[in-house]
Formats: sequence, structure tokens, C-alpha cells
Amino acid sequence: MSINKESVLEALSKVEDPDLKKDLVTLGMIQGLEISEGKISFKVVLTTPACPLKEVIKNNCIEALEESFGKEVELDIFMTSNVTTARNEGPLLPKVKNIIAIASGKGGVGKSTTASNLAVALANTGAKVGLIDADISGPSIPTMFNVESEQPTVKQVDGKNIILPIEQYGVKLMSIGFLTPAESAVVWRGPMASSALKQFIGDVDWGELDYLLIDLPPGTSDIHLTMVQTIPVTGAVIVTTPQKVALADATKGLTMFKQPQINVPVLGVVENMAYFSPEELPENKYYLFGKEGGQRLAEKYQVPFLGEIPIVQSIRESGDTGYPAVFKKGVTEKAFSELAENVARQVAIRNAEKNKTEVVQVNI
Repeated sequence: MSINKESVLEALSKVEDPDLKKDLVTLGMIQGLEISEGKISFKVVLTTPACPLKEVIKNNCIEALEESFGKEVELDIFMTSNVTTARNEGPLLPKVKNIIAIASGKGGVGKSTTASNLAVALANTGAKVGLIDADISGPSIPTMFNVESEQPTVKQVDGKNIILPIEQYGVKLMSIGFLTPAESAVVWRGPMASSALKQFIGDVDWGELDYLLIDLPPGTSDIHLTMVQTIPVTGAVIVTTPQKVALADATKGLTMFKQPQINVPVLGVVENMAYFSPEELPENKYYLFGKEGGQRLAEKYQVPFLGEIPIVQSIRESGDTGYPAVFKKGVTEKAFSELAENVARQVAIRNAEKNKTEVVQVNI
């Protein structure tokens, strides 16, 4: 078979994206195709830099081309990415591609720890990431990022004060903890807390982001309703622990997003504190709080199970010192990196298969 653009594209049309179930040519993922003297060069534009199937897709391209043109052909395949979006453009966060809510039914399940490490893990792949600490009465993001003493600066844009977020570990951050003394309690009624979240969304210069994570307070409250009524949310990640009491509350958090009047896609469930592994016996797993509760919850409501996060001393230490556990080699890095890959994967699938996200009209 002669090598020309048409024959190359025909060969590559046999390569399917494993998640989106369509071929790379139909999806427009083959770009910059050039052919010269027995050499084929092109880019494969993935839907996220966190794609866990990058090498699989590349190897499938090589096999398809070698099958059509022989192993003597020289191949130059550059794997890159362009994060997809399913947001309708609007006045708020116009340059943010995906907004992900991190939620739980109850406190104490490690939601903020999970949100922090997920944000850093996504940033480590090359994605542009922001994180809003929407837990107004119990902000913990400044501590977890070791920026407790930082204060955001303000700039004037068209006569309006715009806040510049704090940046740490490649993640842009905003929290009420940057604006109030650390030792002072934030004793606000619901409307005041909701107003703060609106300010974090509309009055902060987030710039271009692939993913903006919103670390929500526990439960189902004014903050949750304010979020879905203010901005179109791409999807929600539900954090739980394995024991029955946590799962009961996580169920409420999950079903809130599934209610017809809210209808925010649930990207999946992550089970935190899934098992204990002693540092000296890293291969051993002790299920202190029960086993596979999060997985059963995901199966019951037919949403993806995003992974297990172990309960290990290094994660606790990382939260206290403000150095995310995903930076530490071993089981924690692996767990949070896989979580980031799975979340990014589900965002790409959601964007390809579901309607564009709209701001929710809730009359509650």
C-alpha cells in the first residue's frame, strides 16, 4: 500500500480510544500528519495529560501502521493532550474547562486530604489546576499546602477588586483561611458562607484552568446549592470510608447530585482509609473499617469506583506539614496518582457522552 495521508488515516482509523469507544480519526485526535521519504509523523491529542492509556494508544498506532506499511517505515508519534470541556461559556470562569465538586456525606472521612492530593496529582501530569476551599467554617487547605501565613493580593480591573489566588505545588488556591486569622472561628449563617463562595468564584482571577476542584463542606447544605446555582459543574467525586455510618451519609451526598432538579453527573466514588499498611510491612493490608464499602456503594448507584486510598502514617504527616502525600514515593504516590488518572478519565468520558453542563435552577 502506498503511503499517503489517506492511507495513513485509514490505518489509524482502526485504532480506538478505549474509553470513548471511537477511533482516533473520527475523534479528531490525529493532528499534524506529515509524510516524507518513508517517514510518518503526527500528533495524538489525548483528552487529558493524565491519560492512563497513553502508551497503549501509542503502541496500537504503531501496530496499525506497521501492519499496513511494514516495519521498515519510520514513525515519529508525539503524544500530547488538550483537556476537553462540556461547559457552556458564561461570564463566570470562562477559561475554566472543568469544575469538579469534591463531596462527602459526613466529616472526618479525609475529603480535604483527598481533594488536596488529587489537585496536586493532576498538576503533576501537566494539567492546569485550581482548588477552592468551600468549607468556610473549617478551612484546612492552607494547612495542607503549607501556606497558612500567606495572604492573597488584590488588583483593580475595570474598577473592581479582583483577588489573585495563592499558588503552591503548581495549584492555584483560594480559602477563607487566607482572609481570616487562623485562631478565629468563622461564625456565619448560610447566606454569608454562600456569599463567600460566590466571591471565590467570581472575584478571583483563576485564569486558564483544565480542572477547578471545589472542596465542599460535609453534608448537603446551602454551599452545595449555591455552587450548582452559580456555575455549571462538570461532575462530582464522592469521598467515603468503608464503615457503615460513613457509607450511609455518603449515600445522601451521592443521591443529592443525582436528584432530577440538580442532575450533576457523579464521576465516581473514592474510598479513603480503605486499609492500613504498616511502613515496615508495605505489602500487608489490614481492613480496619471494613472492606469494599465504597465499591459496593458505587455498584449500587451504577457510578465508577475511582480507587482506594490507604490509611498510612505518611498521609497524616503530610497533612500536618503541608507537603502532600502524593509527593512521597511508594503506596501514597501510587494511590493518588491512580486516582487522578481515573478522575481525568471519567471527566473525558463524561464530556464525550453527556450533554453540556448547565447552571441548575433549584427551588428549595
